[in-house]
Amino acid sequence: MTFAFRPVTRADFALLGRWLEQPHVARWWDHETTPEALERDFGGTADGTEPGEDLLALADGAPVGLVQRSRLADFAEYRDEFAALTDVPDGAATIDYLVGDAGSIGRGLGTAMIHAVVADTWRTRPEVPALLVAVVAANPRSWRALERAGFRRVAEGPMEPDNPVDDPLHYVYRLDRPAADAVTGSG
Repeated sequence: MTFAFRPVTRADFALLGRWLEQPHVARWWDHETTPEALERDFGGTADGTEPGEDLLALADGAPVGLVQRSRLADFAEYRDEFAALTDVPDGAATIDYLVGDAGSIGRGLGTAMIHAVVADTWRTRPEVPALLVAVVAANPRSWRALERAGFRRVAEGPMEPDNPVDDPLHYVYRLDRPAADAVTGSG
């Protein structure tokens, strides 16, 4: 399976809305799906007026998921939540992700998508020394996918959950740029 990532456009909002309404996504993302909410939450990155990236994940050309990637320095409150629990290197980035179709979960697609976005990050973002990801502790499917993709758990503690029904306990995962990449800036 070959992955590619492209920026989300407004033409993708209906698809994102359908994915966000799927029970396996809605449970963890707790996201409004009205056209106004999709515009509010994805419009700025689609226009390039907000920091961070909303990327449509394509597997063999077909849309399968969403990856959000951002520099922690661009989101000070979120960076500070990480910093309360672990070291945050200058230039560190974070990702969030979802697999859109319920029929595709439990088959390694999420892990493969994470592997692919990590490789893309090392290749296209040479300034990023590490990726940090916080996952609510109650979501083992997500944190196990990170572990299978090579991330290691470096901390745990309270962070603001995406879904208010969740306990604040989060696991923090980290993956450092491979040493050869740090020297050459390639991936």
